[in-house]
Amino acid sequence: MKRWREAECKRVHDPFYAGDGRKVAVNPVEIDGKCIRVLGPIIVGGGPSGLAVAACLKKKGIPCVVLERANCVASLWQLKAYDRLRLHLPKKFCQLPLMPFPSWFPTYPTKQQFVAYLEAYAREFGIRPRFDEAVVAAEYDAVVGFWRVKTAVVNQGREEGGREYMCRWLVVATGENAEAVVPGFDGAGDFKRPILHTSLYKSGDAFRGKRVLVVGCGNSGMEVCLDLCHHGAHPTIVVRDSVHILPREMLCRSTFGLSMWLLRWLPVRAVDRLLLLAARLLLGDTAKLGLPRPQLGPLELKLRSGKTPVLDVGTLEKIKSGAIKVRPAIKKLMEHGAEFTDGRSEGFDAVVLATGYKSNVPYWLKEQEFFSEKDGLPRRAFPHGWKGERGLYAIGFTKRGLMGASLDATRIAEDIERCWKAEVKTTMAFACPPTRQAQE
Repeated sequence: MKRWREAECKRVHDPFYAGDGRKVAVNPVEIDGKCIRVLGPIIVGGGPSGLAVAACLKKKGIPCVVLERANCVASLWQLKAYDRLRLHLPKKFCQLPLMPFPSWFPTYPTKQQFVAYLEAYAREFGIRPRFDEAVVAAEYDAVVGFWRVKTAVVNQGREEGGREYMCRWLVVATGENAEAVVPGFDGAGDFKRPILHTSLYKSGDAFRGKRVLVVGCGNSGMEVCLDLCHHGAHPTIVVRDSVHILPREMLCRSTFGLSMWLLRWLPVRAVDRLLLLAARLLLGDTAKLGLPRPQLGPLELKLRSGKTPVLDVGTLEKIKSGAIKVRPAIKKLMEHGAEFTDGRSEGFDAVVLATGYKSNVPYWLKEQEFFSEKDGLPRRAFPHGWKGERGLYAIGFTKRGLMGASLDATRIAEDIERCWKAEVKTTMAFACPPTRQAQE
């Protein structure tokens, strides 16, 4: 009986224990009928955020299951990013926990290099997502104290079949950029030429010699215009709102890195004034080009609304030379062109929507306290939006890029580790009651 109790205690406490003294590889799931019980957390999303938290958990010896609706890691980068894309910030600000970028990578890695880094990251930590499995519903079951996660198998773009999982912890890692934002325009049905979102844009080579209207003046819109210029197209960019444009580098340092350094000594508004002064000296008055600046400084605006300033990589020079035209908001689309709010009308061969992405959490997560139904983001602002109730976590929703995701991953893994150890200790107490001698 004593030997049986000792073996049972080891089995409960150590998932690697085989019962005869041998160690075996841990299986993170147990199949009970049609339901699959996951011993550790379920992570929804196989992008950089999901990989980061999975790696931190693996490092602590906690098994997890990563569910990814696409057929690869970082599907936004691999399947929906244009070819010329690079990281907008230096690599030291974009590396994931526990594994830096290779030293031979350039300061601003290319799309291909970043994807290679993420694939190597997954291999390094033994992360094997369950690909082609889309989460269609997740809800906390208060009766059993677990999250129920239902999925559909994706086959050639269609959802069919499916599974149900149960887990103690649920990590939402689908991020802010899960679904493309496609605005409607008056007369869109009359326009006889292609209209595509940047998620479908790869290269300006397909638009050589054509007049292309790019809607959106964020980093993506500006870079797409530059790419179109390099491929012999004739882009026009729609600027519907004010925008901060900053040089990517100042004083031989990245603008972002310089800003972070200045914030150690100066308040946000003082740093904003310095950035705007330097931008005026290096770039000139952007308002004269049809690119007015917001009333708030770039850093204060980022903190309040999450709106990121544009880091110029050459687009502004093309605007100054006239190679890229700037127009105000679209009033309506016509059969072969567009009419703008200033009364001008022009012809175009295609429209590219650089209108960004949004969260898709409200479509599948049956929870209203932690995530907002309006925008699919955590209701509590950074740095408090990473942890909800009943084992619910969020990563990649800070509007602070990969740095924010890395910070979230570390916090989540540490918190789950505390819960994991506490539950193991409680299970041990029930499975292995103290002997009479120990009680005495």
